[in-house]
Amino acid sequence: MFISTRRLRRCQSLQILTTCFVMSLMLMWVQDDNDVVNHIKSYSYRYLINTYDFVNDSLSIRRDKSDALNYNYLISNKYKCQNENVLLLLFVKTSPENRRRRDAIRRTWGNEDYIRSQYDANIKVMFALGVEKDPAKRSVLQQQLESENKIYKDLVQQDFLDTFYNLTLKFILQFGWANTYCPNAKFIMTADDDVFVHTPNLVSYLKELDQIGVQDFWIGRVHRGSPPVRNKNSKYYVPYEMYQWSSYPDYTAGAAYVVSQDVAAKVYEASLTLNTSLYIDDVFMGICANKVGVVPQRHTFFSGEGKAPYHQCIYGKMMTSHGHLDDLHYLWKQTTDPKVKELISGFWGSAYCRLVNMMLLCRIRYKDTYPCSAAWS
Repeated sequence: MFISTRRLRRCQSLQILTTCFVMSLMLMWVQDDNDVVNHIKSYSYRYLINTYDFVNDSLSIRRDKSDALNYNYLISNKYKCQNENVLLLLFVKTSPENRRRRDAIRRTWGNEDYIRSQYDANIKVMFALGVEKDPAKRSVLQQQLESENKIYKDLVQQDFLDTFYNLTLKFILQFGWANTYCPNAKFIMTADDDVFVHTPNLVSYLKELDQIGVQDFWIGRVHRGSPPVRNKNSKYYVPYEMYQWSSYPDYTAGAAYVVSQDVAAKVYEASLTLNTSLYIDDVFMGICANKVGVVPQRHTFFSGEGKAPYHQCIYGKMMTSHGHLDDLHYLWKQTTDPKVKELISGFWGSAYCRLVNMMLLCRIRYKDTYPCSAAWS
C-alpha cells in the first residue's frame, strides 16, 4: 500500500507529540505540588481507600476511652435535651470572640421557638467552642462567655485552645456531647458560624425522613477522591507523617452536614480509636465514617464555597449557603416570606424557577455554590 511522504511525516510528527505529552505527564506525576496531577492520582486511588482497611489500620491507636476525653467541660449545658424528643441537634462551630455571629444566628435560622411554632418540630441549637488562644484576652472573654450562657444556655465548651489546628477536638466535642447528653436526637448537624442554614427547608426534609426511620444517613457537599495538600505554604498542609496515603476517604465539607443519630454514635466510637493529630475535621469525620462503613450522600443544595444567589427560586430548595456574616437578617426575612412558596408553586412557578435557576447556576464564570444540576432538582 502506497503512503505519501507528507502523510508519513504527519504520522511521525503525531507520534513525537504524543510521546512528549506522555513524558510530560510522567514528569508531572512525580511532582507532589501539582494540583491537577494530584487530583488525578488521588481519584484513581479512591476505590482502594474507600474499600479496604489499610487507612483505618494505619491511623488506629491503642487508647483507653478516658484518654480521649481528657479535656474538661467548662460549660456543658448537659440538661438541654433531657426528657425531650429532639428532631435535630444543630451544632454551630464558633470561636469565643464571635458573640455577634452567635446572636445573629439566634435571631434568625437558629431560632428554636420559631421552628417549634411554625413547623411543629423540636430543634436544639448549640454553639461548640474551646478557650481563647490569647492568654491576655482569655480571662475577660471567659467571663463574657459565662454571662452569655446564663442568658441563652446554649454553649458547649471544653478547655482546649480554640484554634484551626484543634478543629478535630471540636469535632469530638460535638459528637461526644451528642452521644452523652442528647442521644435521643434523631439527626445531628454541624455547621460553621458563617453559614446560613435554611432551617424551615431542612426541618421539613428531616421530618419526612424521620417518618420512614432512615438510618446510615449522612448528607452534605461530598468530596470524592480528594488528595492531601503537600504544599507547606498552605493552611491545609498535611505532611506524610500525619497522613501517608494519596487520597482521603470520601467526606462532606465541614461547613455543614447532617447525620442520623445512629451514624453520630458509630462515628463517635470510631473517633476514640483513631489518631486525632489530623487537624482537618471534615477529613477526620470521613475517616471515622469510613471505618464504620458509612458513605456520604450528595445533596445538591448544600453549598460549595460561594454564596448562593439572592433569589426566591433559590430559597425554595436551599439547605445551606456559605460565607454569610452581615446579611443573615436579610436572608432570613427573604427565605421565610410566604410569597416564596406562592412564587414557586404549581406548574408555571416550577417552570419559571427552573429557567431562572439555569441562568443563575449554569454560568461558566460562577463561583461554586450549587451545581448546575441543581437547576433540574
